[in-house]
Amino acid sequence: MKKDAFSGVMHCFASSKELAYKAMDLGLYISFSGIITFKNANLLREIAQNVPRERVLVETDAPYLSPEPYRGKKNEPAMVKYVVNCLAKLWNESLEEVAKITTNNFFRLFSKLELKEIL
Repeated sequence: MKKDAFSGVMHCFASSKELAYKAMDLGLYISFSGIITFKNANLLREIAQNVPRERVLVETDAPYLSPEPYRGKKNEPAMVKYVVNCLAKLWNESLEEVAKITTNNFFRLFSKLELKEIL
């Protein structure tokens, strides 16, 4: 950071409010996984409600950390919809809007990629 700002991801975030805000101060994005759907993840859901939406990403962390209702089973990318659904409820937004926000965030972070490259 002494030379120039940088960006990156707090992969599979499951820590404190303080760390989330410190990471964002450094230019990092906060990525939520299936952990956010766990019954005992109240603090993590509170953090997700307060992280600026332009800094949020979603992930599956496959093959681990399957979201509810598949906790303990092998995770796969299709299960990211449960993470998106959780955020949609927390933010009082549609699934489509959360998908749009997090997709736009992905392409802002990974700016060298183009949509056609991943299709």
